[in-house]
Amino acid sequence: MSALSILTRGSIAGALVGCALVVSSAVGAGVTEDEAMGTRLAELLSAARSIVSNYQTLINDPAQGDKHLDSERFTREAIAVYSKNTSHDPLSGELTERDRRLLEAQIDAMREVIDEQQADINRLGIGFKGFVPAVFARLMNEKFAAKVGNEARVRVTAPEQLVRNRKSLPDAWEAKIIETVFSDPKRPKGQPYTEITEVDGRRAFRMLLPEYYTVSCLVCHGEPKGEIDVTGYPREGGKAGDLGGAISIVLFQ
Repeated sequence: MSALSILTRGSIAGALVGCALVVSSAVGAGVTEDEAMGTRLAELLSAARSIVSNYQTLINDPAQGDKHLDSERFTREAIAVYSKNTSHDPLSGELTERDRRLLEAQIDAMREVIDEQQADINRLGIGFKGFVPAVFARLMNEKFAAKVGNEARVRVTAPEQLVRNRKSLPDAWEAKIIETVFSDPKRPKGQPYTEITEVDGRRAFRMLLPEYYTVSCLVCHGEPKGEIDVTGYPREGGKAGDLGGAISIVLFQ
């Protein structure tokens, strides 16, 4: 079997499997251009993951071959979810040339992942395919990085103790924000954190958007803690509303 977790508005990939997380990412007055762009990228990733989550029963149906879930349908539905959540199309508004290029690259990345996974999605006689939102997001973000890695990066990470795929471990900056900022009880829940810093020796805008477990996440990530879930990992004992992960955005300056 090839290797093939989401938000409530405002979803996690490297740490969560097949659940819908929740991220608060509304764009308000006074938001900078980079913050607005980071939010668009996070929202589009979240919308795409929600499609994978919504179709888990279909994808894992061993009795049905062609699921009719091709990249055209998938992308159309992901954009529709994005538009419903944000009240605008991802490519609408006065976007800069860079922003349009990044969003188009993200859409192309999701389309390519679905194209490449068609054989597994449509495989007869196999139930759980392993094509969960977490894996989809990692593959999509890797393709996005290959297209625009010198301009931007998107990834999903989580508190280290929740990470199931070691590729999704938080870097030093992400770990610091998760451990010190997102854990502050006085900080409004769901508020993203932004900072201008350096990444690989380059000046960059960084944005981390917290994600929280929803009830659907607890099938794999809830109680009893330590019990093995359908993916073969031990449950974390989480509760709805607990911090489950974060979407990390880097926009190089």
